[in-house]
Amino acid sequence: MNFFVFHFPMGNNAESKTAIYGAIGANIAIAISKFVAAYFTGSSAMLSEGIHSLVDSGNGGLILLGVNQAQKPADARHPFGRSKELYFWALIVAVLVFAIGGGMSFYEGITHIQDPSPLSDPTWNYWVLGLAIVFELISCYLAFKAFNRERGDAPFWSSIARSKDPAVFAILIEDLAALLGLVIALLGVYLGHLLDNPYLDGAASIVIGIMLVGVAIFLIYKTKGLLVGEGVDDATIDTLEKLVREDAAVEQIRRPLTLHLGPRDVVLALDIDFHNTLSAVEVEQAIERLQNNIKAEYPDFKRIFIEAKSISNAARTEPV
Repeated sequence: MNFFVFHFPMGNNAESKTAIYGAIGANIAIAISKFVAAYFTGSSAMLSEGIHSLVDSGNGGLILLGVNQAQKPADARHPFGRSKELYFWALIVAVLVFAIGGGMSFYEGITHIQDPSPLSDPTWNYWVLGLAIVFELISCYLAFKAFNRERGDAPFWSSIARSKDPAVFAILIEDLAALLGLVIALLGVYLGHLLDNPYLDGAASIVIGIMLVGVAIFLIYKTKGLLVGEGVDDATIDTLEKLVREDAAVEQIRRPLTLHLGPRDVVLALDIDFHNTLSAVEVEQAIERLQNNIKAEYPDFKRIFIEAKSISNAARTEPV
């Protein structure tokens, strides 16, 4: 048996980093303004939104840390690199959204329903919410730009489900949740004053908390799968298998095995029976040809392991 390993260059994720920087900057500015407004107005929903924005700022920093750690080169202790660090920090982000973002918002809502603050002039809230929506729209634009570059013409939700890049889908989902939270907070403040009902402010905070818990559960589900180890989708496997079978030197191929180490870092293992009339040199040429064809079609396969069998009748072996 012969094993051949090929290394492909890493992709450029500058656009993803731009979306992360945009999200961090926007959330810091929004968090400060929300806390100021909450201090002067006593709004529970505004305080919850401030907590949400502060958590989002820290989450963006953790995602950025994961991106930078994942780009570190392979070494003796990390022979396959550290691409999975991005998935680890994305999981931490999901837990923080659940515990701090959702939990604190829910707690603040319950507290203010039990002991509602007197209604005051909502002007501060309206100004802050308006500015926050503008900042979040800018952040969403940057996140959508990075996401659209990755998904191409694929439908939005199916692309979210298939995405392997938390630097894109986590930031985008959090930005969308932030926009929805701003709308809920705005409704809570407006209806509370319109109906002279301070309980609506606390109710809005509870709704924001429930929404954040839902977002966190989705992110935990996504990142858990990536950490455990996911391969590429079945359609890609089928196309890859067809590509290999079309090579004249290939007699038989078993189902390819893949593993995502990172968003654009995939390990590919191929178990191939070449025609037994080929010489060792011809098998090496066939492997190099397959490598070039796969590289042209799937640049994300950074490491390709090919197990070559049936080089001759005498050397024919069956997989264990």
